Amino acid sequence: MTCEACQTIPPVVVTNYQTKGHYKQIAGLKTYITGPPTSKKALITIYDIFGFASQTLQGADLLAAAVGALVFVPDFLEGHVAREEWFASKEPSPEKAAFFAMLDPAGNAGKLGRFVEAAKGEVEFGDVQSWGAFGLCWGGKIAVLASGPGTPFKVSGQTHPGQLNVEDAKKLEIPHIVLASNGEDEKVVAEYKAVLVGEGKPGVVESYMNMHHGWMGTRAKLDEAENLKEYERGYNQVAAFFAKHL
Repeated sequence: MTCEACQTIPPVVVTNYQTKGHYKQIAGLKTYITGPPTSKKALITIYDIFGFASQTLQGADLLAAAVGALVFVPDFLEGHVAREEWFASKEPSPEKAAFFAMLDPAGNAGKLGRFVEAAKGEVEFGDVQSWGAFGLCWGGKIAVLASGPGTPFKVSGQTHPGQLNVEDAKKLEIPHIVLASNGEDEKVVAEYKAVLVGEGKPGVVESYMNMHHGWMGTRAKLDEAENLKEYERGYNQVAAFFAKHL
C-alpha cells in the first residue's frame, strides 16, 4: 500500500506540457514509458482513439508519480489515429468508417496480453512484480476485456468508457474502477455498479455528470477551470485505486 501523500498527483500543467518519459519499441510498438525504472509495479495506459495526446501523456506521468509505478503507453493504433474533422461533419466519410472498422477491442485485448509478455522479457523491467491496465474510452473496453479469466493484471480501470456492456463486468476477476462521464448510458453504468460495488466488493463506479466524454484524455479542456478540477480529481481517484490494489 502506498502512503496517502504518495497517492496525490503532482500539479497539472495547463499549456505547453513537457513530458517526463521516453519512447522505446516493445513488442513492435512505439511505447511511451514514464516512472521509476526500478519499480516493482507497472501500469499500462491504453489511450483513446486519438493516440499520443498531450493530456493523455500527462495523465500517464501523473499516475507514475502518484502510484510510484512504471507506466507504459503503447501505440496500439500504430499511428493510425482518429481525426477531429471526422466529427465536425455529419457527412459520411469512408476513411472514418474504415478506421472504426479496424479498432477491434477484442483483438487489441489479445495484443495487450502479448505486450505484457514482451515487456516482462525486457531486462530493464525485471523488477516489476505486478501489472495493471487503465484505458480511456476505446482503451477502457480493451482494459476490461483483458481483465477476465487468465488475466495478467492485478487491477484495472477505465474512464469515460466506450462500448460499455455489463457482461464484461460480470467476467472481471480483479478490482476494477470505472469513471463515467455524462456521455455514457446511465442504465449501463448503473448495471456495472450493481456488479462491482457493494459490501465486500473492491470495485468503484462513479459518474462525473458535469463532465463530457473525454475529459481525462485527448478532449480534456485543461484551460477551463471546471474540466481542470475534474481532470485532477479523476486522476487522483484512479491513482488512489491503483496504489491500493497494484
